[in-house]
Amino acid sequence: MVEQDTIRLLRECDAGVKMGISSIDDVLPKVKSDSLEQYLVDCRNEHVRLQEEIEVLLENYQDDGKDPNPIAKGMSWVKTNVKLAVENSDETIADLMTDGCNMGVKSLNQYLNEYKAANEKSKDICKKLINLEEKLTTDIRGYL
Repeated sequence: MVEQDTIRLLRECDAGVKMGISSIDDVLPKVKSDSLEQYLVDCRNEHVRLQEEIEVLLENYQDDGKDPNPIAKGMSWVKTNVKLAVENSDETIADLMTDGCNMGVKSLNQYLNEYKAANEKSKDICKKLINLEEKLTTDIRGYL
């Protein structure tokens, strides 16, 4: 049970971190403010670092991880591009990123509660990812 919950939680973290990186990559070229760009770059770098940590742990369980749900990823891409086509502004980018982070925090907390038997290392990684998403929403509030 511990091993199964650990693997499942790590898979969800893997999908979440990949979704975060992809979302930041989608908006980064359209950011106008240097400070907003720096917040996003810093957050992306932390996501990449966590992704590497997750991959190592999944390899220990001979697991390939999990990609984000293609429908969710596609809908996110469409929403981002439609909103930015209507109004390409840092405010729109901050709004999109805040929505994405809030969805990520909600999902990750649900998985943390669902996979209670997961080991502490995987729970810590999940909490780091949650904190990273929450920090970004706080950092970019001034752009909303």
